[in-house]
Amino acid sequence: MSKILSNKNNLQILYEDNHIIVVNKRAGDIVQGDKTGDKPLSDVVKDFLKDKYNKPGNVYLGVVHRLDRPTTGIVLFAKTSKALPRLNKLFAEKKTNKTYWALVKNKPPKTQDRLVNWLKKNPKNNKSTAFDNEVEGSKKAILNYRILKTLDNFYLLEIDLETGRHHQIRCQLAKIGCPIKGDLKYGFPRSNKDASISLHARQLEFTHPVKKEKLSITAPLPEDALWLACED
Repeated sequence: MSKILSNKNNLQILYEDNHIIVVNKRAGDIVQGDKTGDKPLSDVVKDFLKDKYNKPGNVYLGVVHRLDRPTTGIVLFAKTSKALPRLNKLFAEKKTNKTYWALVKNKPPKTQDRLVNWLKKNPKNNKSTAFDNEVEGSKKAILNYRILKTLDNFYLLEIDLETGRHHQIRCQLAKIGCPIKGDLKYGFPRSNKDASISLHARQLEFTHPVKKEKLSITAPLPEDALWLACED
């Protein structure tokens, strides 16, 4: 289910019904307002809904989860107060399947592996550190990765999260010597031209909060030569 339903306001809508809306986030967009004061994606989606449905008053939109600003891919929002707590419960109880794609320069130690670390966030520099053993203030982080494709100079990894920690994928991949392309914060030597990092929330599978049907949504890759090579 990856057909783009709308491109208005540079908004890629992947799925929409009465209760939820799913968009393909661009690099640089923030999902929810922060101290920068930049207009968040949640407000862009509200504007879109207000315009599409000719709504005179405020538009309800619930933020269910977030992606880091330089990351691209699937973001799910609730359009009703009925859907939001149900979606929050699905995410809290880990009843969703989130699959990410990442481009790394260095070949991982194994073709596929399950990484278990303890991550500790430093709010001063907005960065997490991965430890092999539990330390004070750390949280257990688990992900599974596999090499999906070997490109000329990079490796495409597919990642499934078992936990959702601050900068988890970025931090855990850096820990095994595989910082994500463009991710200066976690050790990649050069930035991407658009200030993105090559991490894409590729697929989200979950049960619809109202209809109770299974949904599987895939986000098209960014319009970038290296990403497009991943689809060949």
